[in-house]
Amino acid sequence: MIDGNQMVAGQQAAEQGAKFEDIEFLRHGDLSLLARIYRPAGTGPFPAVVDIHGGGWNHGDRTNNDYFGEGLSAAGILVASIDFRQPPGPQYPSSLADINYGIRWLKARAREFGTRADWVGGYGTSSGGHQILLTALRPRDPRYAAIPLAEAPALDAALAFVVSGWGVIDPVTRYHLARERGNQAMLANHHAFWGSEAAMSEGSPLLALERGEKAATPPALVFQGTEDEWVPRAVAERFAAAYRAAGGRIELALYDGEPHTFLRKNPDSPNSKQALARVKRFIHALGAG
Repeated sequence: MIDGNQMVAGQQAAEQGAKFEDIEFLRHGDLSLLARIYRPAGTGPFPAVVDIHGGGWNHGDRTNNDYFGEGLSAAGILVASIDFRQPPGPQYPSSLADINYGIRWLKARAREFGTRADWVGGYGTSSGGHQILLTALRPRDPRYAAIPLAEAPALDAALAFVVSGWGVIDPVTRYHLARERGNQAMLANHHAFWGSEAAMSEGSPLLALERGEKAATPPALVFQGTEDEWVPRAVAERFAAAYRAAGGRIELALYDGEPHTFLRKNPDSPNSKQALARVKRFIHALGAG
């Protein structure tokens, strides 16, 4: 558990400013995967977040959520925004293996970055919100944990907490919506990453819980708009109910009238500011929880 006094001290130190650096954390042949580390000012210790970007499972990189990394590091939270393999070529669960490794990599270097292994949580948006939730539920899945970490072979990818912003909680629902609306780009993303609807169902955080899959359930915050065009409100509410039924503690925050990716599209809106502030409070409150 994060000590509340240490958290406050870290937050105050971070108000002096923050910096970031790109570090290679994993290599697949000629493909270098980088982690962008946003370091709060001061010595810490700080809570830490592994950030997973969105982009329909096919696009984007570690720079997608710069606004998030900068905002949280300024609030005394260390952020590691990571690259991972994407189509064309690599399909599910390749990216989950990279994400699982990235979490273990950060935990193994926690002291170097001014945090602790048991203070590392996760955050993701859209398809990244899906992947961080799936990672949180299945930290020891042998497919996801397939890449060995030589310096810490016994370390797992269990998270201290998880935050999903407009996460694609059920890929099957979004696939059906894309098909109904004739959205060929969205359908192509699904086909390239998943390969089949059966894989979408297997990799759905919502359906995994509703099937009764034994899952890890770290403290969770899920937030999105009430008018999200790809994640209906009812799907988010079903997920929250299933998470609680599985024994997890979850906060579901719904922002009136907001669409998918609202915080990225309009970061200065009242709802966006409230959402980011809630993320910060959620992470810092772990010290008193």
